[in-house]
Parts: sequence; C-alpha cells; structure tokens
Amino acid sequence: MPTPAPARLVVLVSGSGTTLQALLDAGRDPHYPATVVAVGADRAGIEGLARAERAGIPTFVQRLGDCRTRDEWDAALGDTVASYRPDLVVLAGFMKLVSERFLARMGGRVVNTHPALSPAFPGMHAPADALAYGVKVTGATLFLVDGGVDTGPIVAQTVVPVHDDDTVETLHERIKVAERVMLVDTVGRLAREGFTLDDRKVRFGHE
Repeated sequence: MPTPAPARLVVLVSGSGTTLQALLDAGRDPHYPATVVAVGADRAGIEGLARAERAGIPTFVQRLGDCRTRDEWDAALGDTVASYRPDLVVLAGFMKLVSERFLARMGGRVVNTHPALSPAFPGMHAPADALAYGVKVTGATLFLVDGGVDTGPIVAQTVVPVHDDDTVETLHERIKVAERVMLVDTVGRLAREGFTLDDRKVRFGHE
C-alpha cells in the first residue's frame, strides 16, 4: 500500500519564527506526516522568512499597507495561501487577524496557539495575566481559528506549572517550549488521522 503524501502546511508568521522552525525540523523526519510548502508574512525582513528561505521553502509577503482596504488585503492573502493548496494553515505568531471569509475559504482548517489554558486569560498578555492572578498551572492551547480572539474550538492543550520565582519572561519561555512540542505533535496527528468538529468538540479521525 503506498504511503500517503504528507499534509501540506502553509505557515503565516510575523516575527522570529521559532514555532515555524519546530515544524521545519519535524518535517525533516521522513515519517512526519506533514510538510511546510510555503511561509507567508505581513512584513518583509523578518527572521521567520529567513528561516524558510534557508530551508528552501517558498515565501511570500502580503503587507496591509500595500492594499487600499483591509478587506482587499484579506482577499489577497487568501488568494496567495489558497494557491499553495494547503491541507492546514498554521498561524505561528502571525499578528494580524484574518476574516471569517478567509477562514471559510480555508474550510475550517486554520489553527493557532495561545499561551494559556483557554478559555482563561485571552488576549495579548496571557502569561502576565496568569502570573498576576496567582494560578498554580497555566499552559498553551491549540485551537481552530474562528471569528473571535482566542475563542475557537480547542484541539489540544498542554499544562505548564507556575513556579514561585517565575517572572513573566521565564514563565512565557517555558510555555513557548511546551507550545512548540504540542503544536508539532498535534499537527502530525491532524495530518495522520484527520478531524471532525461537532459543535465545539474537535475529534480526531474521519467520520
């Protein structure tokens, strides 16, 4: 029986691309069931794009300022992403919100991570908010992107303990390490098994 082709990943970045690098590293294993086929960004000259270029992965930049409206930018981004025929789109530190039209075009196959155990601590300052609240554990969440901010159906979560001497920086760094492991493992599982969505419940495997 022939081995199935790896799932095609398009990764969108806005910064250094450490999460992207984890996926690139995983893709070097011939047994990993997914491969990055393109990396896009909302700005040029970032390390995330350089990582992709060093790995020989096609890249593209879609700047909001190059379009007359946000809707035009969103449509152009969708056109470019769709041209690579992705099985899954991964937002890896991508700092722009995409529209529900973009999400519908990708067939509900856009995932993102959040550095907290959703639905706790949504938004840009989750590690600081967790530390300020005094929780004993926090973590990271992988979710299907919807029209809200960090509100999509949960695919996977990983727990990170909060230490008494943690700063925001030390806590966030440990979360990011766990987040990358979770992302690589779960994207591999999504590629291998597929998934279904029933209300807000994500279940691995095909119907």
